[in-house]
Amino acid sequence: MNSSLPHAIVIGLDCMTGLQTARILAGHGVPVIGVAKSRSNPCVRTRCCERIVFCGDELLISTLLDVGRSMPQKAVGRSMPQKATLFPCTDEAVRAISEAREQLQPYFAIDLPGREIVDTLMDKVRFCEFAQRNDLPVPATFLLRNRADAELAAASLSYPCMLKPPMRTPLWERNAAKVYKLADAASLLRTYDQVAPFAELLIAQQWIPGNDSALYSCNAYFDKRSNPLVTFVARKLRQWPPEAGTSCLGEECRDDIVLDTTIRLFQLAGFTGLAYLEMKKDAQTGEHFIIEPNIGRPTGRSAIAEAGGVELLYTKYCYNAGLPLPEKRLQTYRGVKWIHYRRDLQSAVHYWRTGELTLRQWWSSWRGRKRDALFSWNDPVPFVLDLKQAAGKFLSRAKE
Repeated sequence: MNSSLPHAIVIGLDCMTGLQTARILAGHGVPVIGVAKSRSNPCVRTRCCERIVFCGDELLISTLLDVGRSMPQKAVGRSMPQKATLFPCTDEAVRAISEAREQLQPYFAIDLPGREIVDTLMDKVRFCEFAQRNDLPVPATFLLRNRADAELAAASLSYPCMLKPPMRTPLWERNAAKVYKLADAASLLRTYDQVAPFAELLIAQQWIPGNDSALYSCNAYFDKRSNPLVTFVARKLRQWPPEAGTSCLGEECRDDIVLDTTIRLFQLAGFTGLAYLEMKKDAQTGEHFIIEPNIGRPTGRSAIAEAGGVELLYTKYCYNAGLPLPEKRLQTYRGVKWIHYRRDLQSAVHYWRTGELTLRQWWSSWRGRKRDALFSWNDPVPFVLDLKQAAGKFLSRAKE
C-alpha cells in the first residue's frame, strides 16, 4: 500500500462486488478501508483492506463521518488536501450517499450527479418515463398501481412477460423473487395478487426472446461534463438463477449498439460517475432493448474490465484523487472471461439437465483467460470460506 495516497472506502465489502473492488484498488497500491454489515460473510476475510468497520444501513452515514474525521488529509498532485474516494457497492449505499452528500463532502469525493438525476436513473418507473421521452429502446411496459392496471396489462402484453418492483425493498426481498417470468395472462394476474402486498407499485414488461448470452452490458465512468473516460462492453454466457439471476459467466465482446446507447443515455441524463447499462438482443429480430441501468457503483462484472486490460475502477479513483488518469482505458477485445465458479457450476448443471448444454459446450465455455469472482492466489480465504459455507448449506438441505 502507498501510505501517501488518499484512501478508497469500499462500502459493501461483504459482497462479491465489494471484494473485487477492494482487490483491484489494493493491486494499484491504494490504501483501502472496507465497510460491511456482516462479520460472517466470507468476503470480509480479505487481506486487501487496511481495516474494516462494521455497521448496519441505518448507521452508514454516521460511520462514514467517523471514518472521514479519523483520516489524515493527504495532498497528491495538487497543493490542496485530497479527499478519500467512496466506492459504494450496493444500491442502498448509493442512495444513502446521494441523500447525505452535504455532510460527507468535507471528507470524501462525491462523484454523483444531482439528486434528481440519481433518482431518475435508480427508480425503474422514472427511468422508464425518461427513456420513453428520449426515444430510448425499452420493452413494452405497464405500471401496475391496482388490480385494474394489472388486468389491462394482462390483456395488452405479449407473452411471456416479467413482473418486478421498481425497487427491491427489504419487504419485497423477504417475501418475493427478484423477478417473475410469466407465461400467460392468468399467470400474470395470479402472481400480481400474490405479491402486490409487498410493493406499492409493480412493473409488467415484455420479455425479450433470447437466452442468457443475449444479455449485453457496458460499464463506464463519466467525468463531470458527462464525457466517458473509460468504457467496457461484455455479455453474459450464463447466470444463476437462470433467466432472472446474476451473471456467473461472462465474456468481453464488441457491440457498438450497446456502447453507443450507453453513452447516449448517460449523456442525455447529464451523468457523472460509474455507470452500467444492460441490454438484451432480441433473438428473433436482432433489436436491442434496455433492461436496466445501474449507477454510482461497481457491478459484479466490473472486474472483467480489469482482466481485459481496461482500468475502469482505478480510473474513478485517479479522477477523484487528482492523479494522472491510467493509460489503459481503451478496450482492445482480448476475449477475456469473468466467472463465479461455484454459481456457474450450479447454472451449468441446470442447463445440462434441461438438455440445453452439453459437457463439451460447458468445457469449451470455461476455456480461455478468466478472472474469478472470488478466487485469488494472493487472497484465498474468501473463496475457501464461500465453498465451506455452500457445502454446509447443501448438507443441511440433504438431511431435511
